[in-house]
Amino acid sequence: MMKAWQKQGVGLENLKLVDLEVPNPGPKQILVKVKAVSLNFRDKSIMDGDYLPDLMSKPFVPVSDTAGVVVSVGSEVTRFKDGDRVVSHLYTKWIDGAPSQDYAPTAIGGPNNGGLAEYVLLDEDAAVMSPSNMTDEEASTLPIAALTVWFSLVEYGKIKAGDTVLVQGTGGVSIYAIQMASALGAKVIVTTSSDEKGERVRKLGAKEIINYVKTPDWEKEVLKLTNGEGAQHIIEVVGGSSINRSIDAVALQGNIFIVGFLESMTAEVNLFSLLAKQARVQGIYVGHRKSFDEMNKAFNELNINPVIDTVYSFDEAIKAYEHLGRGAFGKIVIKVSE
Repeated sequence: MMKAWQKQGVGLENLKLVDLEVPNPGPKQILVKVKAVSLNFRDKSIMDGDYLPDLMSKPFVPVSDTAGVVVSVGSEVTRFKDGDRVVSHLYTKWIDGAPSQDYAPTAIGGPNNGGLAEYVLLDEDAAVMSPSNMTDEEASTLPIAALTVWFSLVEYGKIKAGDTVLVQGTGGVSIYAIQMASALGAKVIVTTSSDEKGERVRKLGAKEIINYVKTPDWEKEVLKLTNGEGAQHIIEVVGGSSINRSIDAVALQGNIFIVGFLESMTAEVNLFSLLAKQARVQGIYVGHRKSFDEMNKAFNELNINPVIDTVYSFDEAIKAYEHLGRGAFGKIVIKVSE
């Protein structure tokens, strides 16, 4: 038997610590002893009942982002062996190219069992090797936050040195965006509500900080800082009415990557401004496994160290979710085992 946290309903009061049988791998599956998991806004949204509630209605082990060690492999597995350090891939059937129409139900951590347990069963196609220069806690932060940024800026955005990237906030995705864009030679502008956090992101490579409490019209400040040109890439995590400010702040034919909806899932968009900017608005739902492999190889060269706000113990899982709800600087990690 193994210890596992199980979502048994909506709300953190329905996240229960239970005993489950350790699963046995099928022919093309691997059994992973979980070392660490990291939380994303997706995990909170699932527990709050906001994220695809009909799909998330049955009990399951939550949390998609999992790092651990392979302890058993199926008879037809060729990509991994016992002892390999691996990281989970969210959409288990999205390997390359365009996703299939039904890729959302293939996700781990909802509706399929995720990593908030002592062991997790993964399809061999739903895992990649952990970067050799990262601890398990660091590697657990990669599957959603890091890959979302990589898929935005590199896969879709074709970012190049000298571009300007506007990043909203200092959560897990945003911190990775600052680090990656800086490492790839871009100029990074960050919006934040805190001068103290602004100084911290400067140390990660940000060139300009806009405190949106002191400067509510931050989109105008972006234009000032770019001599009227705007940002070639915007990582939009707020959602709601923020999209119109992003349209005003984006460069002609620039990219706005919609990766979150902290404010609202819906927005009334100024279509004339969008047309005038000839901007591309790209929805980002993480990315495929091929890109994940490419990103991990690049991470070994780019010398990017994941920023972890707090590491909680396995028994403190609910506290970790609560911290995520309050906001964090970087990632919230749960250490599952030594």
